[in-house]
Amino acid sequence: MVFRVTNPASGKVITSVAAGSSKDVDIAVNAAKQAYKTVWGLKCPGVTRGRLLNKLADLLERDMDELAALEALDVGKVWDNAKNVDVGSTIAVLRYYAGWADKVHGKTIETNDKKLAYTRHEPYGVVGQIVPWNFPLGMISWKIGPALATGNTVVLKPSEITPLTALRLADLINEAGFPPGVVNIVNGYGHTVGQAISEHPLIEKVAFTGSTLTGRKILKASAESNLKVVTLELGGKSPTIIFDDADVEQAVKWAAHGIFFNMGQVCTAGSRIFVQEGIYDEFLSKFSAIAKGLGAATGDPFTPGTQHGPQVSETQFNRVMGYINSAKAEGATVHVGGERHGQEGYFIQPTIFTETRPDMKIVQEEIFGPVAAVIKFKTEDEVVEAANNTAYGLACNVFSENLSRALRVAHSLEAGTAWVNCAQAGEVCVPFGGYKQSGIGRELGEYALDTYTQVKGVHVNIGQKM
Repeated sequence: MVFRVTNPASGKVITSVAAGSSKDVDIAVNAAKQAYKTVWGLKCPGVTRGRLLNKLADLLERDMDELAALEALDVGKVWDNAKNVDVGSTIAVLRYYAGWADKVHGKTIETNDKKLAYTRHEPYGVVGQIVPWNFPLGMISWKIGPALATGNTVVLKPSEITPLTALRLADLINEAGFPPGVVNIVNGYGHTVGQAISEHPLIEKVAFTGSTLTGRKILKASAESNLKVVTLELGGKSPTIIFDDADVEQAVKWAAHGIFFNMGQVCTAGSRIFVQEGIYDEFLSKFSAIAKGLGAATGDPFTPGTQHGPQVSETQFNRVMGYINSAKAEGATVHVGGERHGQEGYFIQPTIFTETRPDMKIVQEEIFGPVAAVIKFKTEDEVVEAANNTAYGLACNVFSENLSRALRVAHSLEAGTAWVNCAQAGEVCVPFGGYKQSGIGRELGEYALDTYTQVKGVHVNIGQKM
């Protein structure tokens, strides 16, 4: 069985990829289990694991242009962004966790003079990982980086929509010298390979990035199998709040980056933009100019000068257009865009809605496309309440030159990441994850190591008699 991989800029098929099954997951898990017991895990020193991760990063750096081209072709990313953001950040993540591999330490705990007590941070063993289509290579690095650094072996499912860089990465993992079975990549659909990973009794932990709906299914499946540990990075409906005293020029640029980067296909996309009434008209005018400029620079990801590419697939294109049409039907005003771009591929114009209501679907639900709702507000209390009026809590952006207010509001917002006077500006060393229905656990930074290790307390009798 195979599935087709499509170029979203043209809608034409690139190639076909073999689709795995639950039996393939069994084979991968058994290979991962054998590798964990014999050549990895507690059998492999951290310094060796770090050296291999650094070697993999070296190979990615060597093949940077090729990997960026694959990502641009498969996902529809603008090539420059694919190279500098996607591949560049993947290399940075692998190097970061390579540095941690020999620094996972326990503690010696004082009890009494007749006992030695200490802790060990041990890997789970075989971990399952399921990554999305919006940042295929980057999300793999977020998963395998801390997992391998802490000694786990991996069974990973890429998205069936964007499998090409994962397949190329498998070649580089072999070339880097990782022992067979340490990393196993199984292509396939969520209802077959994804479900098999979630339910497999020999997988001790699952990490998933994707929709909240699928996250619930994985959590349920894991609970009903062997009660495996689960970390989830799920959806978002992130607010961008811009106060009267913000640097408007900078706020406009960051807000545009916050929603239109990667064609809006970002879980932290700042799709609800709250602007205080004193600068609302100025902001909207300048923000609209940027959106129109992106619309004029929409095109093939490989064409020089392109700044805005297609949605990843026909399904995603139809989903985003469905939200746009819903907003129109519910009475929102299309200020910019709101239509398909061109006749070929899955391009959508950067879109701005005004005159929205809190109950509208485009204000409450994650769109995952280049669609922003710009909303006027008066007071700080009012905007904090409105911003928190969502089931999600992944990220938020606050713009104000009054640092006391900016921090006060950032601390008041129910979100796992708060960006002040910037947007979409994450760092590999800073933890990332959500509040509420945006997820469980944290990725990136030292915090991610905790999600791939379990703590063992060891008690050693050195003189106590019964």
